[in-house]
Amino acid sequence: MSDNSDLDPSIAALLAEAEANDISENVDVSEFDSGSGEKFSMKAFAEKTKMFGSSKSSENKASSPKSIHEVDLSKKEFPKVEVFLNDQKSDIFDDTKFYKTTLTGENQYAQRIHQVLSKYLVCTDSKDRTVYRQQITSAYWELIRGLAPKMSDMNLPMCKRMLVRFGVLLPSLFKPEQKEFFSKIFFENKTGEPVLYVDEWFKEIASGRLSNSMTDEKRTPHKAANAEEAAQMEQTRLMQLQSKNSGKLQSAENLLNIKENERAMLEAELKDRIEILCDHMPIMGMEPHKQSYTETQKRLFTEITDKLHRLSRNDKELSRCLKDYEDAKGVFSSVENKLSVNGPQQHTADTGAVNTEFETVRQMAKMTVGRQGNQFPLFTREFFHCTEKGTGTRENVLDILRWVESIDPGAFCRVHKNVPNRIPPYVLLIPTYGDRGFCWEPFDRYNRVTSRGRIVIPMYPRDLKIAVLTAVADLRWQVAKEKASYYWMEEGLTGQYYQFIDRQKLKGDLKAFFIEDYVLWMTKEANGVQRLDKEVRGIFWRNMPFPKELKEDLRKRSLVYDDLCIKDHNRAMSDGY
Repeated sequence: MSDNSDLDPSIAALLAEAEANDISENVDVSEFDSGSGEKFSMKAFAEKTKMFGSSKSSENKASSPKSIHEVDLSKKEFPKVEVFLNDQKSDIFDDTKFYKTTLTGENQYAQRIHQVLSKYLVCTDSKDRTVYRQQITSAYWELIRGLAPKMSDMNLPMCKRMLVRFGVLLPSLFKPEQKEFFSKIFFENKTGEPVLYVDEWFKEIASGRLSNSMTDEKRTPHKAANAEEAAQMEQTRLMQLQSKNSGKLQSAENLLNIKENERAMLEAELKDRIEILCDHMPIMGMEPHKQSYTETQKRLFTEITDKLHRLSRNDKELSRCLKDYEDAKGVFSSVENKLSVNGPQQHTADTGAVNTEFETVRQMAKMTVGRQGNQFPLFTREFFHCTEKGTGTRENVLDILRWVESIDPGAFCRVHKNVPNRIPPYVLLIPTYGDRGFCWEPFDRYNRVTSRGRIVIPMYPRDLKIAVLTAVADLRWQVAKEKASYYWMEEGLTGQYYQFIDRQKLKGDLKAFFIEDYVLWMTKEANGVQRLDKEVRGIFWRNMPFPKELKEDLRKRSLVYDDLCIKDHNRAMSDGY
């Protein structure tokens, strides 16, 4: 779209029509016609695309044991994505009133973005286009500020959601193949994983199911204006407490299961040893007398004593785990009872929470792009150069996260009481032309055990795999740093890596060095291509180990990896491992 000849011929007519009508006035959705000449029905379209689901699907969802906000510790990996695109494409981007409907009824910045966009699309001077781009960016975010609280409205026109989700304001800025691709993207979350588009993110914030992202600013407590608002705030608090305690309950049950399995294993081994100890051969010619203990049986005395000591320790630990589980279950039941007593309430959108989150999301978008990046917020073929697999859709990102976990199994694990718990983070997909993902927070500050972290992925990067890897690397670094606390420069992954960088006398951002090395670790070293320093390779090998099968494959390729496997074996044989 470098010149006017590259513009779609329909744009001029579309803009002219919008110019003739005051965009800022309120217009009923039913006034807009579809491309086929039929009246555009939001309800009919929602049912067709299953964006909001039918009553039957709602019942199935209600009966589902887990929501995206509940951490399921029984899951060991992300589900394999079998279908990336819908077979039938939506006709939302074919609606001739898409542009007008999107801007109608919004704040004054809708008119502003229309005016500037009209000039930008026909401008040929590069300096003027740069100025217009900056003005569009500013007006866009103010427009989204007004749109964000509306994402919880079930009757909101889909084109407004598409603006927030994909940055699409003018479908005419698509190339034909791009329009077809975006029309086939699944609008609903079929995976059940906590990977959300921006409009879904605002919707979850408004409903109270998702808390506001952590910021450095101190928040002033909000007081209820009336009894109804107070009751709703209490209901929201109870729902958040239930979600938080659900994770604690799972963690306590997980630990209890581990100790019970350990006891069963020890008891089975003890029975086996006692059976061997009590088995005596008869003395030939002196029946029915039997032989005394053999040397092998005498050695079992020490082993049986050791088993008994281990059972005694296990019993103390099991009793502790059982008490923790009973306490967690009691709190969970208490909160559940309070919720049932209050009954289901119609939850109105929490506008204050959404407005607060909007500022955070805007900052997130800037961070994905960087200071020198392209801040233009609208989708346009001028800047979109991704392949279908390289676009940050929910399914594509999940597929890459599954690949990451297949190479780095501990990427999303946090250790609690020496037990690793797999806790995938929330993933926010932002429609920007950025290239780097990042971790916004490693976990909730009030629940470090089972709460999800939050990572952000740009949807239109040059390399989606690298964007996801940088986000996972950032998450790994922050989790390791928080775990080591005050000793992060001395202990664990961060301590060992810091000491290496310090010895090398390298200057710069320590975390940036780590992220770059992690990308090499996942893309090169995992394939047997040696790109890291020997010491860094050893640090990563010990702290972020590859799966056993991959290690065995790598040791066949090079003596470097064979030596690391030998060191693994030696550590396993030592008492200090």
